[in-house]
Amino acid sequence: MAADKIDYNIVFPDAGTSERHWQRTKEPVVILLGWAGCKDKLLSKYSSIYNKQGCVTIRYTAPLKTVFISESFGYKELRSTALRLLEILYGYEVENCPIFFHLFSNGGFMLYRYIIDMLHNDKQFSSLCVVGAVVDSAPGSGNVLGALRALTATLGPNISPVLKYVLLALFAVTVFLLRIVLYPLTKFIHKNHYDAVRDKPPVWPHLYLYSRADQIIRHSDIEFFIEEVKKKNVPVDSYDFISSPHVGHFRDFPEQYTLKCRCFLVACMEGFKMAETKKRQHVESQ
Repeated sequence: MAADKIDYNIVFPDAGTSERHWQRTKEPVVILLGWAGCKDKLLSKYSSIYNKQGCVTIRYTAPLKTVFISESFGYKELRSTALRLLEILYGYEVENCPIFFHLFSNGGFMLYRYIIDMLHNDKQFSSLCVVGAVVDSAPGSGNVLGALRALTATLGPNISPVLKYVLLALFAVTVFLLRIVLYPLTKFIHKNHYDAVRDKPPVWPHLYLYSRADQIIRHSDIEFFIEEVKKKNVPVDSYDFISSPHVGHFRDFPEQYTLKCRCFLVACMEGFKMAETKKRQHVESQ
């Protein structure tokens, strides 16, 4: 793709599958936002959950440097990425379809934060209809050790040990200073993703999938976040897989995970259809 474009993948279902699942209703467009370092072949396994249900799917994972460096220093590079992702909907003429998100870890949640901001504040996207979101292993806040574990896993075993430890040390110092010690001041310039979404959450339903065995994102962070957004009347459901590792719930419990995602999507679409029916009845009564 061109240098000024983002590297995404889009899959359209066959017409028969869509009609079978969404009879006379526009099929959902599911946008999957991968975790830092996620390979597309892994993300495609998640998109197949929705492709088999007659959905259009768009897969995208933000670059490592953007997640671990740009965001750590408060550079909002992901904002332009969020803009391009939303513009894809218009490029493929699916902007009138119901939109559904499925995001993973803080890497996906950081990008989701900017998408939410644009959906709230940019008139260009005011007509987009988001029906729900699945959040896998996120969000986390102020966990330097967890962030280091995530970066270590992302760097992999092939990097030079000296370079790896230098990078980890620099990253740890940066995160500790900017995101913990100085955060009471820096938050006025660049609020972290956790606080930004918690303070102004979107109104559509969310399903949080997590595990208390997660060594990267603390389950207590997710549970606290859920309770806070519930106070703002956001429809929220959640499920603790208990034993699965970070972004490993689908791998360890494929049938259960798939069922929860599909049932939640169907419930969100039912809500969407009811809202559309009420709108038509209101227009016809005038």
